[in-house]
Amino acid sequence: MASPGKPNPSKRPAAGKPADPAAEPAREGPAIDQVLASLERVVAELEAGDLPLETALQRFEDGVRLARRGTALLDAVEQRVEVLLEGRDEAVPFPGAGEAEESDDDDENF
Repeated sequence: MASPGKPNPSKRPAAGKPADPAAEPAREGPAIDQVLASLERVVAELEAGDLPLETALQRFEDGVRLARRGTALLDAVEQRVEVLLEGRDEAVPFPGAGEAEESDDDDENF
């Protein structure tokens, strides 16, 4: 818990500000599925062609950030797979996995 006078870091966006999956840190960011869904929405908005130029430019910038974030997440997945394929026994944390990741307890008996 944060002490009085010190800001309490929160994963929630400030009031009135939408969450930007591309701007979140790698360890606490959204899952790849969320990034891809956001990127797909941006692409659909841009492909519709009915946005004013300034809005379209902002959405394009959002899309570039999301694409870079998605690339970083995919790179992390690739590294994790490489570690697993090398036969190492250590687990490598997967950014964005959170509570949705299933336990590996069942696999320990093999």
